[in-house]
Amino acid sequence: MTDAMPINPAAIFCRSLAQLAAMLDKTGTAPQLLAARLHPDMLPFAQQVRAAVSFSLRGCCPLAGLAVADFSGAASLHEQIAQTMRYLQAIPAEHFDGPPDRICRDRAGFADIALPADEYLNLYILPNFYFHFSMAYAIARSAGVAIGKGDFDGYHAYAPGFSFETPAAL
Repeated sequence: MTDAMPINPAAIFCRSLAQLAAMLDKTGTAPQLLAARLHPDMLPFAQQVRAAVSFSLRGCCPLAGLAVADFSGAASLHEQIAQTMRYLQAIPAEHFDGPPDRICRDRAGFADIALPADEYLNLYILPNFYFHFSMAYAIARSAGVAIGKGDFDGYHAYAPGFSFETPAAL
């Protein structure tokens, strides 16, 4: 039995960031959407997008032995995603080949965390990245933006008007 080749985390994030950018193309940047929230104590759409982008950098940079880059000063959400993707794609894959027991540190809310690299990526960074990505998707959907599961994952495809809730016409 051979060990599976580890997936470059930058490739995982860049694929999802490309989906997020494509969703932004469909949502537009109307101020009412950028400020929309699912609940008053949750971040608005724009901040959910920024948080997802931030988690991609907070994950990849420490795993590659780099200081965490920050593109939050970009002129737009699209530009922040584009700058982040260019940066992540430029990290040589071998930079992620550090020892699996190396410790990555971050701040989770008000808690300082220090986790082995595998746990850091799989149990902290990826869940948080997809949480904020999902919240941006959910806010856009709740605001009436015509996006679906295929816009989120890039794989699903359904006929226009399809619904699991409405039986298909015979």
